[in-house]
Amino acid sequence: MTGAATILAADDTQEETDILHDFLSALGYNVLVAHDGLETLTKVRLFHPDLLLLDIHMPGMDGFEVCRRLKADPLTADIPVLMVTGLRDLRDRVKGLGVGADDYIIKPFDFEELAARIAARLRAKQEADRLRLEQARTREVLQRYLAQPVVETILNGSDLALGGTRREVTVLFVDLHGFTALAERTPPEKVLELLNAHLGTAAEAVLVYRGTLDKFMGDAMLTIFNAPHPQPDHARRAVRAAWLIRTRLQQLHKALPPEHRLVCGIGIHTGEAVVGNIGAPWLMNYTAVGDTVNIAKRLEEIAGDGEIVLSRETYVQVEELVKVRPLGLRRVRHRKELVEAFVMLGWK
Repeated sequence: MTGAATILAADDTQEETDILHDFLSALGYNVLVAHDGLETLTKVRLFHPDLLLLDIHMPGMDGFEVCRRLKADPLTADIPVLMVTGLRDLRDRVKGLGVGADDYIIKPFDFEELAARIAARLRAKQEADRLRLEQARTREVLQRYLAQPVVETILNGSDLALGGTRREVTVLFVDLHGFTALAERTPPEKVLELLNAHLGTAAEAVLVYRGTLDKFMGDAMLTIFNAPHPQPDHARRAVRAAWLIRTRLQQLHKALPPEHRLVCGIGIHTGEAVVGNIGAPWLMNYTAVGDTVNIAKRLEEIAGDGEIVLSRETYVQVEELVKVRPLGLRRVRHRKELVEAFVMLGWK
């Protein structure tokens, strides 16, 4: 009638557990019993029942402490606890609810009420489990299309309107060199496989330093540091991520024939940008907007194969960490002002 839900009945009296075992078994439940607090904790953690029927007064560890420990443990916090108390023990009922019990039942039992309360708690648990599963599936799907920090922001229900805020960020722009030539001589299925291998390797390196993957643009990738979550060391994170990208792509290339290897150029710039949602109310993209993003892109364009090019604004924040070769003031595409740039050579 009620399926195969498992109930653990905890009471220090053998007669009580025998009665509960027979009654709950007749209703179609799988029934476990325990006779003290420690045994109850052990069996809950071992069998993870669907509901705990918990007497307050037990030897060694009372029901309040058992409930408190179970609700403090993420692995057992979702198990409904139906606290058993005496007819006159109003304070016990209040205290039980205070330590996390989901409901209470009064002894001596009205068995019709007991059955109804158990059924209600199991229905509530089933609904809660269904909602948790849906949330997990939603999170999994969103994380395939959006950066994890953005997913967290969405699921928390904040920053869902168009617009943004001004803040200092470090932007890392990666572009794979030689992609056009590769696509010209290679079947498209193989091109897609190689593109995903290279961009996936780069993305994994960025996530090590908790950068926000803004978007993939064909054979390029845009990453933001210090948004949406603050990162006081955002410039350092970006530079370390860039070096890890280069290192891991070199490792990837050892398993690929020369004609399938795509080297990258990386540009990094630190400056103010507006970060937030752009687009339409029904379709948004979390991104950074402003000259800072443009400069990072232009620095990538002057980077040679495998080079990481830093702006002065980024370099001054990591100067004590990195060895560089100054490029001086450079004219970059579509900008009137010159940009001072540095090629990263390694670590001091």
